[in-house]
Amino acid sequence: MNIFMIGGTGLLGSAAAQLFIDKGHSVKTLSLPPLPVGAVLPQEMEIILKDANKLSDDEMLAVMRGCDMFVFATGVDERVEFSAPVYDAYYKYNIAPLERLLPLAKKAGMKGAAVCGSYFAWLAKNRPDMKLCDKHPYIKSRVEQEKICEKYSDVDFQVGVLELPYIFGTQPGRKPVWVILIEQLQRFEIMPFTMYPAGGTAMLTVRQVGQAIVGAAEQAFEAVQGNCGKFRAYGISCYNMTWREFLKIVYRAMNGIPNRKIFDVPKSAFKAFGIVMRRDYKKRNVDAGIDPVGLADIMGMNLFIPTDDCKALGCTNDDIEKAIFDSIKLSKEAFEGKAQLVDMKGE
Repeated sequence: MNIFMIGGTGLLGSAAAQLFIDKGHSVKTLSLPPLPVGAVLPQEMEIILKDANKLSDDEMLAVMRGCDMFVFATGVDERVEFSAPVYDAYYKYNIAPLERLLPLAKKAGMKGAAVCGSYFAWLAKNRPDMKLCDKHPYIKSRVEQEKICEKYSDVDFQVGVLELPYIFGTQPGRKPVWVILIEQLQRFEIMPFTMYPAGGTAMLTVRQVGQAIVGAAEQAFEAVQGNCGKFRAYGISCYNMTWREFLKIVYRAMNGIPNRKIFDVPKSAFKAFGIVMRRDYKKRNVDAGIDPVGLADIMGMNLFIPTDDCKALGCTNDDIEKAIFDSIKLSKEAFEGKAQLVDMKGE
């Protein structure tokens, strides 16, 4: 297959690009400059350093023609801060590009697309009683993103959305999203223990995300060849880990503490802290993508996803502890100003 990507020089896109190439596919990407210093990118990948949003439809079609599959490996998540209304930013980065590019990909003769989404959409669909789209603009945006993907899916053009959970792994020269966790844990530096919610999360490594992207693209191509394309949403998880288990690894990576004491914070206390965060956001003119009070309900649950879809997409075992360790070490260096890195918002 000939693959066209948006974001192929980013953390996830570059991992997928290398795997595509290793399997004999060709890859072309539109990516935003600057390239992260030291990043290992596939030499065989054609890189076009331009902003996709600034290309005309005719220019975009010229780039897309001759390609079989489209991969959307870009966008922003809830950890990037925006002023109100925050939903407008999510629409700009996560929804509007697909509303424009998916029909262009169909017009260019492509057979389908693989889109990097969020496991919050998986949660919203599986727990409608929580009314997450009413409370959290980011979660609403990810559900709406999937609706756009479903809108353009048919037997001749299959779109698969990867509902991605927390991802661990690093790309040289690029700032990890986990710097925010280092900032949060600083509050407990003077205490002999850390308080954190009692729940847990699904997770996987960067390499496994790359495998999932390749698998979704290959499945879409095969489905369309058999005239049975359709919309697919994949619940993505290779590992399910409690926050306590996760933080034990984090503290080993941050400062070598082998067995940091972690105590469960009551949900009521987490919500009270959320009220404080609301005030801080308002003071800084920040609109939260995830409401900090409502976040207590999510963080206090085991947001675990079955691993079946990942296995079906071809994801194989990886060293999740090493991936967490590497992510946290680089995040700490970034937090302490010891590393000059390109911000993740660039891709």
